[in-house]
Amino acid sequence: MNRIADLGGTEGWGRVKTPTADEPVFAQEWESRAFALALLSMGRISGRNLDAFRHALERLGPDDYFKDGYYGRWLNAAELMLVESAILAPGAVEARTRRLRGEDVAEPAAPEPNKPDYAPTAAGSLRTVDEPPAFAVGEVVRARDTHPTGHTKLSSYLRGHRGVIEMVQPAALLPDTHALFLGENPQHVYTVSFDSRELWGADAEPFEVSAELYESYLEPVS
Repeated sequence: MNRIADLGGTEGWGRVKTPTADEPVFAQEWESRAFALALLSMGRISGRNLDAFRHALERLGPDDYFKDGYYGRWLNAAELMLVESAILAPGAVEARTRRLRGEDVAEPAAPEPNKPDYAPTAAGSLRTVDEPPAFAVGEVVRARDTHPTGHTKLSSYLRGHRGVIEMVQPAALLPDTHALFLGENPQHVYTVSFDSRELWGADAEPFEVSAELYESYLEPVS
């Protein structure tokens, strides 16, 4: 199933906004607070498991993902993770919001926390893999045509298409399992170059698309 954030190659979203040198990091004060709250929430639950946070973002409904803006969806994802880990009771945030507005609303009782039993083996996302890379620079590969039901960094518009290995990157945690707290499963990562006409047909404007893809996302082309 394609997730809500998998927008690459889709149409109807208008022009991509180009940031300017004088553009502030946070356009409004609440955005900086939302950023801090999201980081604190990740630390409270999962030791800042960024893959788990991205997985939460992908499971938001259209309103929570699009209508509240970039940092609004960060808040919504943080709330989802806090509720799922039983740090917050369902409806607690809404109750607190209504109380701030002066309404006489009781907050749901705090549940017993049920945080994931998780601890990273090292800081950051880079790891060492003993096995040599399965693919070499210049090799033609194909992105696997898979249909994952959970988190993945293999964009739907790349699946089933051929590309060329441009670079072998350092090994890193596999998001597909790490996001679900099912293990780090580090793998080699490759920069793969795709021809736009391979992805979107012969009539597409010719240019190269580069993507960083994990080893299990790729298969050799005989």
